[in-house]
Amino acid sequence: MTPWGVLADLVLLVHASFVAFVVVGQLLVLIGLWRRWRWVRNRTFRLLHLGAIGVVVLQAWLGVLCPLTTLENALRVRAGEGAYAGSFIQHWLHRLIFYDAAGWVFTAVYSVFGALVALTWYYGRPQAGRRRGD
Repeated sequence: MTPWGVLADLVLLVHASFVAFVVVGQLLVLIGLWRRWRWVRNRTFRLLHLGAIGVVVLQAWLGVLCPLTTLENALRVRAGEGAYAGSFIQHWLHRLIFYDAAGWVFTAVYSVFGALVALTWYYGRPQAGRRRGD
């Protein structure tokens, strides 16, 4: 594997981590609110989470391809590979996060998921951090 292929795999790992942060993060917030875990009300975590899904929804509505996908594909071309062909990591992570469907399906799914995150924000409001001694 060329260095460009390795970089493409690293971008794929970052992309999969981003997806996991958004999806697993929401699941943990919902479970945490139900179980009364204090950390799920952390304002910084929740702002990052809301911002992450907000970017995805905005890109979907504007018809903008994810910059991580664009970067990965450019690196794969530079490596002389076909799109999404190559290593074990690349093969399996693509199977997990990429599906064939019409663009509107993804926009709808991202929008509904974004609305769920926003509703969770509203009904399970984050709290500002407390200073020592307060």
